[in-house]
Amino acid sequence: MAFIDYYKILGVDKNATKSDIKKAYRKMARKYHPDLNPNDKEAELKFKQANEANEVLSNDENRKKYDKYGENWQHGEAYEQAQQQQRQSQQQRQYQEGQQFEGFGEGEYSDFFESMFGGGFRQSRSNVKFRGQDFNANLELNLRDVYTTEKRVLTVNGKNIRLTIPAGVQDGQVIKIKGKGGPGINGGPHGDLLIEFKIVNTTEFKRDGSNLYKTVTLSLYKAVLGGDIMVDTFDGKVKLKLKPLTQNGTQVKLSGKGFPKYKKDGQFGDLYITYNVELPKKLSDKEKELFEELAKLQ
Repeated sequence: MAFIDYYKILGVDKNATKSDIKKAYRKMARKYHPDLNPNDKEAELKFKQANEANEVLSNDENRKKYDKYGENWQHGEAYEQAQQQQRQSQQQRQYQEGQQFEGFGEGEYSDFFESMFGGGFRQSRSNVKFRGQDFNANLELNLRDVYTTEKRVLTVNGKNIRLTIPAGVQDGQVIKIKGKGGPGINGGPHGDLLIEFKIVNTTEFKRDGSNLYKTVTLSLYKAVLGGDIMVDTFDGKVKLKLKPLTQNGTQVKLSGKGFPKYKKDGQFGDLYITYNVELPKKLSDKEKELFEELAKLQ
């Protein structure tokens, strides 16, 4: 496989910050996502390459290995561990023979490197198993998408992975799917897939954990006189009885009308309503007269 320059793929330089890399990846992911480019093989390839680049460069350890080993970065740790094991074996053998340990020679080092990356381990090292690389993916969802449990298909490195997303997932939450990462080396276990959720809130509700918050505007007359009002909750309307002389900033709690609690079926947080009493912007002559009479009564 030809060497892929991950920095070039994302259009950033080698000194790019994690924030720069994240922004570049999200831009490419939105542009080339398979859902937006059905049956477009070129877009699918670019999406796959962007995912690979992000998985490597957004992880400090992986990026360090990539900068050091280039295209062979995934095997860098295996190389270092095998090198250390061979040194220990050679040291032990020479110690037993009464010889002074001299370590790797330049020629032996190059031979090892070539066998490691050019055709696999020699037979003596073939029993060394290493766990595969973890993959990282981002999934952007609307707040209403995570109000109920739903199924999604996520494309990672060209493979479709079916997910069941529990209701109540939080913004920034990471879910691990075991064994869906990179393949292991020499029969080692697969890595894991780590999915970070980005929850976009375009609703009138503010979310804090499983609780929701909302401001409801009242007219001055309704606040003074009280009565029944209809209020939107996240999943429908409810009728509330407003007390006369409700003050600006008054807060009421609607138990169980908040957001689902993560992985707790049937359990919900609360909805907190804050009343904002709005003064009239304009008064008729009659209204002004009535207010003046009220002022005299006070």
